[in-house]
Parts: sequence; structure tokens; C-alpha cells
Amino acid sequence: MFLFVTAVKLLAEIALMALLGQWLLGKLVGTRREQNLFYQLLKLLGRPAVVVARQVTPAFVDQRHVPLVAFALLGMVWLAATVAKIQLCLAMGVALCQ
Repeated sequence: MFLFVTAVKLLAEIALMALLGQWLLGKLVGTRREQNLFYQLLKLLGRPAVVVARQVTPAFVDQRHVPLVAFALLGMVWLAATVAKIQLCLAMGVALCQ
């Protein structure tokens, strides 16, 4: 169980950082962001979360807001995984979590 919670937390962290990096790089590069190789890589890393967020959100939500929804959902997943990991560490002993 500890390994599963740790893996979920890690995947959420990777996707969160990819979405955050994509947003920052998009702000820095501007309109030419689609030609930027690193922007495309970050978009590829964050795409699974955006696809899930698109399926969860209602149809009236604009497409440009879906990455923000994905970021919020991933933040909640990360927070839940962090709480679960802390509870598991306290239950089995902090020395075993390191």
C-alpha cells in the first residue's frame, strides 16, 4: 500500500510540474509556444491529466480552462496521497518510511 501511495504521489507531482512548466513557458514564449520543443514536451507530459479533466468537466467549460481544472484535480490527488502517506508512515513507524 505504501508503494502504491508513493507512486500516485510521484505521478501527481510530475504532472503538476509539467502543467506548471507548460503555463510558465507559454507565458514567456508567447504566441510561438506551439513551435517550442520544450513546450511540446511539457504538453505531452501533462496531456493524460488534461484528458481526464476534459472527461470530468461539463461541456460548457471552455477548452482553455481545462488545464486549470486538471491542475486543481491533480493538486487534490497530491494532497490526498500526501495525507495517506503520512498516515501510513505513522502507522508503520517513521523509521521505515525513510
